[in-house]
Amino acid sequence: MKGDYQDLVDEISALLGAPATLENRDFRLIAFGAHDSDDDLAMDPVRTRSILTRQSTAAVRAWFEAFGIARATGPVRIPAAPDAGVFRGRICLPVRYRGIVQGYVWLLDRDPGPGPDALAAAMEVAERIGILLAEEAKAGADLSREFRTVLTAERGWQQDMAVAALRMALGPGTDGLHAVVCVGPWAGEAPASVPGTAAVCVAPWPGRVQDDLRGSGTEAGYRAGSTAGSAAGSTGAGPAVDAAGPSDRSAGQALAVLVRLRSAEVLAPAVGVATRLLAQGEASARGEVRARQGRATGDDRGAGHGPVAAPGTARTAGPTAGIAEPRRGLAALADAWVEATAAARAAAAQPRFGPVAQWSAIGPYRMLAALAAADPLGDPATRTLLGPTHRELARTAELFLDCAGQAGRAAAALGIHRQTLYYRLARVEQLTGLDLDEGEDRLLLHMALKAARLHG
Repeated sequence: MKGDYQDLVDEISALLGAPATLENRDFRLIAFGAHDSDDDLAMDPVRTRSILTRQSTAAVRAWFEAFGIARATGPVRIPAAPDAGVFRGRICLPVRYRGIVQGYVWLLDRDPGPGPDALAAAMEVAERIGILLAEEAKAGADLSREFRTVLTAERGWQQDMAVAALRMALGPGTDGLHAVVCVGPWAGEAPASVPGTAAVCVAPWPGRVQDDLRGSGTEAGYRAGSTAGSAAGSTGAGPAVDAAGPSDRSAGQALAVLVRLRSAEVLAPAVGVATRLLAQGEASARGEVRARQGRATGDDRGAGHGPVAAPGTARTAGPTAGIAEPRRGLAALADAWVEATAAARAAAAQPRFGPVAQWSAIGPYRMLAALAAADPLGDPATRTLLGPTHRELARTAELFLDCAGQAGRAAAALGIHRQTLYYRLARVEQLTGLDLDEGEDRLLLHMALKAARLHG
């Protein structure tokens, strides 16, 4: 299919005597025509950036769309806009299929530009491109259904049938290496096409994500979180919502992506796909934050629901991504999806993993994710502590355990007197019935507090 697009773009370039560029309706590059190296004007900054990064900036997109290209049925001439980075005028040939825009062919305008007959011939080629784009989008939608079924079907014959259907839809190469990527939470539908992927779909995003703390993850962050909690009272009602994000994110959904790999040791293609999708998802996340802040009131900002968030470390407010261990073939995609979602949730709970976390790099969260999934309510001994009324105590307990039980370090990190620390730890023991002088009790509490980061 890629070769077909290139041939058609080259045909338009020959008809109009200028290098053409084809982008989909999301302004992502599909193909471009070669330009004469002696013509320096053919490579203005916008065209260069589009070819190098395979996408246009928001300012460029807004300028072009202001001329009605999404509604146009014929060529549209667009003047230069230096403020938006558009230093030369453009001719846009809208690519449509059955009245629906599928993409755009772009050419730098010249004086004199192409005549009506040449433009009419180029529009006929654009119509053929529109048919190809529509067919590809339809095939992608079919793959989306098949891929989602593989990830969500019950184990046994139902999943086996789904794998067989996806294998048939994907065609050659299904026995090669694949990596599953999870980007979540994800608002809206799956993109019509994601360059560099074999399949993409929207799947359930497991659970709620709490955003109670805004610290940096350093000791200064611990102290900042403690100060916020102390201001709410010793019961730990939790800090109010701030500009960083809401106090919780709804369960919603996640984007699942299947990426073909050449080597199990080289995950760069999967990382690249995840990074590009995160950039798209961040805009949706910011919109959700604004909507929730608009609905928030002083009475419900600190109330919270469900388990306490991870003490001492800020959660990532926007979407995060996880990459599963590579698999050969399609039979184990459901297992890979579990790994990818766990890695994405770990990235949300621990910013040190980065916005894109690999399953192999999340350490104890591999086991904690399985524990949280098996028992979403947590251990009975710790449920009261993990409730919304004891956030400050939970914060204190986790930091104390993170410091290997060293009271001096924990008190300094929290910015409290050591006697205050001892008082809080005694309250933790009363609430849980655990003895913090016993190693197994400490282990149970520490696992419960860490699992609360991933709890849905």
